[in-house]
Parts: sequence; C-alpha cells; structure tokens
Amino acid sequence: MEQIRTYEKLDRPEVLAALFYPRKDTTPLPVGAQDHGIEVEPGVVLGARFFLAADPAAVNLLFFHGNGEVVSDYDDVGPRYNEQGINFLAVDYRGYGQSTGAPTVAAMVRDAHRVLAWVRAWLAAEGRTGHLVVMGRSLGSVSAIELAASEEAVAGLIVESGIAETLPLLLGLGLDVRAMGIAEADGFGNLQKIAQVQKPTYILHAQHDQIIPIILAEELQSVCGARSKEFQMIPGADHNNILALTGKHYFQAIKQFLKRVGKSHGPKRSGIRG
Repeated sequence: MEQIRTYEKLDRPEVLAALFYPRKDTTPLPVGAQDHGIEVEPGVVLGARFFLAADPAAVNLLFFHGNGEVVSDYDDVGPRYNEQGINFLAVDYRGYGQSTGAPTVAAMVRDAHRVLAWVRAWLAAEGRTGHLVVMGRSLGSVSAIELAASEEAVAGLIVESGIAETLPLLLGLGLDVRAMGIAEADGFGNLQKIAQVQKPTYILHAQHDQIIPIILAEELQSVCGARSKEFQMIPGADHNNILALTGKHYFQAIKQFLKRVGKSHGPKRSGIRG
C-alpha cells in the first residue's frame, strides 16, 4: 500500500528555494487563447491559459510545466497543438505567472487534484467532450504522475524530462540531503506512483539530460504499471531543448500517442456527467 506522503522535508525553506523559481508574469493574452483563474483554496488562485481547437470532441491535454517556466512561455506552443486538433490547457503553480500564494511541494500535489476537478467541470460546461490526458515536464511530472496514478478521469499520461528518484535531483541542485536527514522515502514518490498507473503512458527524455540522467527515465519506464507504455529517447537533446530539436515531429508524435489513447478508451469522455 502506498504511504501517505506529507512532503514536509521537501517543504523546508532551503529545499523550496532550490526546487521552485516563481516569477510573476503579465504577458498579454495571445489571440484565440483564454486565461482562467482556478481557485484551489480560499484566497489562492492559480493562473491558467487555454488554447482550444475548433472540434468540441478534441482531446484535452492538461499540462504542468517545469520549475523555471510560466504558462506564457508556451504561447507559441499552444497554437501548434491546436493545429494537431489538440486542446492545450497549461496551468501555473502558486506564485508563478498570475497565480497568488507561494509554492510548496505539498500544495503543488494537492492543487493538481483541485485543478483537475475544475478543468473537468469547465470542459463539461463548455460542451468539450474529448478525453483528458495529463502531461508533466520536469518538475511538472510530479503533478502529472500523481493524477494519472489516482484519478479515474485521466485517460493517459505523458512525461517529458520527468523525475524518477528524488535524491539524485536534490543532490544535483546542491543540497546536502544527508545533513538534512532527507531519505528517498521523503521524496516525490514518482516511482511508487507510476507503478500504479494503468493508463497508456508515453515517456520522452533527452539523451544528454544534464539534470535528470536518462537512466532515471528508463527506470520510470521500467516501473510504470501501464500495459501500453512507450519510451522515446531524443538523440542529441538536453534537459531544455527537446522541442527545439524535434520541431513538428514532437507534436506529431504526441498526436499519434493521443490517438492510441482514444482507441484504448473507446467512447469514454473526460467531462463530468450529471
């Protein structure tokens, strides 16, 4: 049975300072996009930016970005998903972009569930009936894997440059985990969680990722509980340039994966039904 995680050792100030790089952002809304505020608790609202395809049955990709990004960094990416017939729904963390509050690991994980509930209700109200797939890049893999492992409404999982074990990441960020008394059991738990994932899963990782070595991504793939799972190593890429190197092939590969998700789930829809 999966342990109940409190993330209290990760929520120490010195760890949070290494994990999160929040920045405010007021980049103007691109033509055709929508900004939303998602209240995750009284007084705390997360900013979200949606790029919607014309087809109301288009698949919905709920995206959690890396720790140094905000949703407006994806203003050029959203329309490219739309060209593939995919809705791109990007959400910030506390303290990022137009969000209020301050980021912590416990809040990030908890907020992911509240974001999913809000998004499902919004999709249903808007008559958007496509499947809902979660995607996480880098730190965003924590939120995406959390949801894929525990939420029935999630039809599939995409992990880009994702975290497997927590301690190697913290050590790479310059933290003395031994002195802090942090063990792997105190970490994100991505390996334990992805072992519970039964939904179709697509993991892509850079060959030369300098932050999360590819051997750890292979560990995620090996442990993943999904019967339908795919792994793609991006030759020559590093942690932050997968999209830049792959271009249109990136979106085409994700589109093909999402098609397979749709076939595996048949007519099941992502919206809430009364």
